[in-house]
Amino acid sequence: MDAKVYELMNEQIQKELYSAYLYLDMANYYSAEGLEGFANWFYIQAQEERDHAFLFQTYLLNNGKRIKLLAIDAPEGSYTAFDQPLDATLAHEKLVTASIHNIYDAAVSVKDYRAAEFLNWFVKEQAEEEKNADDLIRKYELFCKDGKGLYMMDQELAARVYAAPTLVLD
Repeated sequence: MDAKVYELMNEQIQKELYSAYLYLDMANYYSAEGLEGFANWFYIQAQEERDHAFLFQTYLLNNGKRIKLLAIDAPEGSYTAFDQPLDATLAHEKLVTASIHNIYDAAVSVKDYRAAEFLNWFVKEQAEEEKNADDLIRKYELFCKDGKGLYMMDQELAARVYAAPTLVLD
């Protein structure tokens, strides 16, 4: 495996774990505000991000590479309005998308097609993550102008369940 591709993938583990921390922080915010459905949505996001880190870890280990765990910063956000974590989520997912694309570019530039194939799943996943974040913002803007709409959206988000990603790792 190319050294740069390895380094970027190893760093992505940290980025995915930071994402899990960030979403856990957002879940805690909503939980403290009594919006358990919103909290549930973000708890599930945290689980997904943790599993994304594990997928990168497994891929590297399966390709004979050691994992170098890097420090994970605490999230710095503090929220004063219910829509702020939603906006921050979309911005964060765009950063993650750029990071995945950077790794993909590095893999293709050295003809590491196995890594590119592995990363294809993440490229698609990031499109879904950005759409989900954007959908949340749109629903919030449309329906959460009053307490009833906020309550209904909270109930909808409470119904979300976690499904672990399925991906063949070579």
